[in-house]
Amino acid sequence: MSEALHFASHRLQEVALLFMAIVYSLRLRWILKFPAGKERQAPSGTRGSIRPTVSILHSWFNIAQPWAMESSRTKFFLYIQFVIFHIGVVAAIGLSFIIPYGPGLLESAALVKTIQALCFAAFLVAILRIFRRLGSAHMRAISTPDDHFSLLLLTVWFLFAGLAAPNNYAEGETVLMIYFWMTALFLVYVQFSKISHYLYYPFTRYYLGKTLGRRGVYPIVRGRA
Repeated sequence: MSEALHFASHRLQEVALLFMAIVYSLRLRWILKFPAGKERQAPSGTRGSIRPTVSILHSWFNIAQPWAMESSRTKFFLYIQFVIFHIGVVAAIGLSFIIPYGPGLLESAALVKTIQALCFAAFLVAILRIFRRLGSAHMRAISTPDDHFSLLLLTVWFLFAGLAAPNNYAEGETVLMIYFWMTALFLVYVQFSKISHYLYYPFTRYYLGKTLGRRGVYPIVRGRA
């Protein structure tokens, strides 16, 4: 491994992660300065229907319940794309830790093929998302330059993550260098883009679940008509 690749896979990633942690800490500190407003409405649910804890937990894990959302029930293929895309993100990020700190794990052909399958599947989904964003007049109308750049960045990143998974730096370091530099760029850029939405997810879903649970309307209790 050359000094350039060692820098890209170690020091560069560590600096990018530290930068991201600092920015996110400052953001969380700012968010927590604004406590949620008090409920202005008295509990309105029937007896036994007001379960704030259940409502909050249900709200947090709603993302894993496609049957609970109309958008995923009616467009299940888009939900599958969503799952593949985000699992690909986890695989690509995990690889950036495995290569420098646990390269022995990649001696397992099964693990390498799994990571590659997830990254390449996410790459194909990202391609579909690009065509959908550009091909739909409604999507174009609500898209910003950040949306296009973020999606393009992730698409190329998925491709190089899949190619880098075998960690064959002895055969050439170009792919690994591109992958690690793109990973660093992703870690630095993400908190200034819409990709940082996951930072707000726990807060927004908490308050939504708490409020709707207080009203006794969430989660929906399905019974006989």
